[in-house]
Amino acid sequence: MRRMRQEESMKGRYENPEELPREILEKSHMAGMEDPQSRSASFFHIDEKTVQSRVEREFDGMVEVTDIKSAIKEHEWVRKLMFTAVPKDQDETTRQVSEKFSGGYFMHILEGADIDLPIQSCLMMTGKNKIQRVHNIIIAEPGSRARIISGCATSSDTAGSHLGVSEFFVKDGASLSFTMIHNWAEKMTVRPKSAAIIGKNASFVSNYICMQPVSDLFMYPRAYCQGEGSRARFSNIIYIGGKSRISAGSAIELEAEGSSGEIISRNIVKDTAAAIAPGQLIAKAPRVKAHMECRGLMLNDGALIHAIPELMSEFQDVEMSHEAAVGKIADKEINYLMSRGLSQDDATSAIVRGFLDIDILGLPKELSEKVESIVDSMVDGI
Repeated sequence: MRRMRQEESMKGRYENPEELPREILEKSHMAGMEDPQSRSASFFHIDEKTVQSRVEREFDGMVEVTDIKSAIKEHEWVRKLMFTAVPKDQDETTRQVSEKFSGGYFMHILEGADIDLPIQSCLMMTGKNKIQRVHNIIIAEPGSRARIISGCATSSDTAGSHLGVSEFFVKDGASLSFTMIHNWAEKMTVRPKSAAIIGKNASFVSNYICMQPVSDLFMYPRAYCQGEGSRARFSNIIYIGGKSRISAGSAIELEAEGSSGEIISRNIVKDTAAAIAPGQLIAKAPRVKAHMECRGLMLNDGALIHAIPELMSEFQDVEMSHEAAVGKIADKEINYLMSRGLSQDDATSAIVRGFLDIDILGLPKELSEKVESIVDSMVDGI
């Protein structure tokens, strides 16, 4: 009975983000959340409760952002859309989310909308031994353009599991950029499942950043380029230590003529951490182009990087390529920077920052500067 009262109290504790404890606010900032002046809309979900769902006045009529359960009640077609990109029987994670989910975000960018400030969301977990199940749906209608920054974070002592399903629908001529920043705790198990369906002459960019230890994370998002001239790109930046285990891959299926795809991965590991980077580029139509690049940097013996690039084609008339490299920081690079007055630790940090290369994310200047500041603070803290 006491536990039930505590859970009920938690559900009603925070009516807006300004009331959140300082630690949670700081964690959300590290996951990309900023003040309202820097975003077009925002969504904040803690454990099993949405504490904010808001569109700034300037962007009314351009984008709809709300809790997925509210969207289902308001729009019957949203319910019918669920699990059409990610099958509900794909694995145990999708089955659990389909049977019981606490919420998640519904983002609907309306036709022709050109949204110049990012839509921001944060999914937060607190406490111990909890399971957070969320289902997110993102729709970019024809001719629209938008950028999303979605962060996941935990309080410092959190231990549990995050299970998430995210489905993206990028309609003809739309452009959608999605940047995910993971800021988990060391005892978290994380299973995000996502897929994007991309229409004619549409573009989908997915950026993933994880620079904090996590117990066990497995993700393998897929993009289906179904329209002629459609484009998909996945970029991962991962820097982990401790006993972290991360498998962060992606796949792009090129199903229409003239479609193109790119997968770029940067992995840095130290201590006994392991980073696995599988990737697939699959040509299912002629005259497609695709490239995969995976680079890994080992900071000590005992860590592990496993790059698994795959190319598959059913047609002759395609251009597909991949490259992969794993190595260490060259002694001459460290010695050169130390000769310029840097300590060994500062020299190593500078090389790591250069290797991570925020520019590969293809973000606009102001957003790139924000992500770079997050990366800098995380590198300093590891």
